[in-house]
Amino acid sequence: MKTRAHKFFCSSVAFAAVFILASTLRAQVNPDWTEPFPPFRIAGNLYYVGSKDLASYLITTPQGHILINSDLEASPPLIRASVEKLGFKFSDIRILLISHAHWDHDGGSAAIKALTGATYMVMDGDVSVVESGGKTDFQYGNTPASLYPPTRVDRVLHDGDEVKLAGVTLVARLTPGHTKGCTTWTMKVAEAGKIYDVVIIGSPNVNEGYKLVRNESYPEIASDYERTFRVLKSLPVDIFLGAHGSYFDLPTKYARLIEGGVTPFIDPAGYKSYITDREEAFRKELAKQKAGLQ
Repeated sequence: MKTRAHKFFCSSVAFAAVFILASTLRAQVNPDWTEPFPPFRIAGNLYYVGSKDLASYLITTPQGHILINSDLEASPPLIRASVEKLGFKFSDIRILLISHAHWDHDGGSAAIKALTGATYMVMDGDVSVVESGGKTDFQYGNTPASLYPPTRVDRVLHDGDEVKLAGVTLVARLTPGHTKGCTTWTMKVAEAGKIYDVVIIGSPNVNEGYKLVRNESYPEIASDYERTFRVLKSLPVDIFLGAHGSYFDLPTKYARLIEGGVTPFIDPAGYKSYITDREEAFRKELAKQKAGLQ
């Protein structure tokens, strides 16, 4: 029987090919999505391993690791380099999760799953999108640039489901609207003798072109956004994180961290401010679209 290490070595050839092919997309994306960012420990066993703006998180345990977000199809080499720079084995990733089924957060899942053999877990509303490579997405399914390699889901998640590994528990909270299965992850971490509530926001944003009224592809989109804001406002939060570094001002907080700041990612006030701002933006756009129909 082949060992995981042998499979990891053999898969590296395919991994390199994926990177070469996918790198041609770099000119089409926000440069902050592909710019490397120093990997670092956020708190406890929670680490940042993403790019300057596309956030990926590594949760480490003695029995293997959990990765949240595979990012772009071209991102796995960057994520792998970050994981290894921190001193961990990329092949020890046992579970792969995502924030939501958009190409900038799950495009690299096929490559990471092939390399590590990780169990891929996705919220039910996003499963068909993931397994179709983006083709069933209500907004971007007919946009070739938004498609990516289809990836089989190993476990279908539902709101409130727990993902456990060696004493670590993450809770999947359904926060739909941005996608039908958009997921906000919560967990607890221990740091300096204290326990902190972590919230990793999926996305509360209304993308350009989203129809909030009379959307035949997603009739319940507006009510789903309403649900999302109710959920996000109900969560206990100390450490504020999200699917993009821009959500929680990653560069500024990282600079404070390396200057000796005491866990600058503890920011419940920043979390509240961000959610308030995004809810106001949603309600403004909803009112605008409703007025346009009158």
